[in-house]
Amino acid sequence: MASTRQIEAARRNVKKAQHAATRKRTIAKLPKSTRRELGKQAARGRQRGGAAGRALEDRNRQQLYEIAKNENIPGRSKMGKWDLIKAIRKTR
Repeated sequence: MASTRQIEAARRNVKKAQHAATRKRTIAKLPKSTRRELGKQAARGRQRGGAAGRALEDRNRQQLYEIAKNENIPGRSKMGKWDLIKAIRKTR
């Protein structure tokens, strides 16, 4: 059975978690270096006209899956984005 102190601590933790969940996370609250990098990535995307870039990192998982399918990489359906990138680079 929980003691009174434990119950009070649990209630405080729940309140803290609820408060943290209500805080809005906006780009304005990100560090300046992160905002700058996001701006650079957006500019690169606009230059490409929204199409995928040449680098594997610029592609989404579905595009990487198609490349892996063409390369006949086994187990590709269970891989995440970075696993697909590693597997594609290994075959090249």
